[in-house]
Amino acid sequence: MVIKESKLDIMASRRSQYPVKELPEFLLVGRSNVGKSSFINALLSRKNLAHTSSRPGKTQTINFYLVNNNFYLVDVPGYGYAATDKKTQAKFGMMIEEYLEKREELKRVFLLIDFRHKPTEDDLLMYNFLKYYNLPVTVIATKADKVGNSKKNKSLKTIMDTLDLVVGDDLLVFSSLTKLGKAEVLKKIEDLTINVI
Repeated sequence: MVIKESKLDIMASRRSQYPVKELPEFLLVGRSNVGKSSFINALLSRKNLAHTSSRPGKTQTINFYLVNNNFYLVDVPGYGYAATDKKTQAKFGMMIEEYLEKREELKRVFLLIDFRHKPTEDDLLMYNFLKYYNLPVTVIATKADKVGNSKKNKSLKTIMDTLDLVVGDDLLVFSSLTKLGKAEVLKKIEDLTINVI
């Protein structure tokens, strides 16, 4: 897949603001500092389409990125950021749940997890939450360039053992720096959008 155009199309905080184009959507979830913005920018070959920040928890809305006028990447607020107060965390949780409940356009969820560390309790809760809604999940192990070759297999096994992926879910190793895994992610999106384009 060649990315010809991409833009931040809609920033929504409630269902009435979601796109009405009925295009396939791919949801990105992950901890606040896992690198979702870098993932989006690397995937779409853009430098600052999604704003990266040294301060985690910057995303406050559900952001719909329109790509090639064929599909949306959907970025939601990150979880697990200690400095976010409980009221705001609850609001984010309700916002995400509202999106997941009845969004027929959602084709797959990309759950981003830091390749360097064992998945956190929040990561596990999120994976189980997605399975509660019977959503297909691809785990994206980010920041792979920061893991030495000798440790990669161990890191993979730790993630797989902790999450205990169900049949049909898979894991891809990704680096926004080296672009490792980029082609595989785009191929997965292409395979899931080809029937509706």
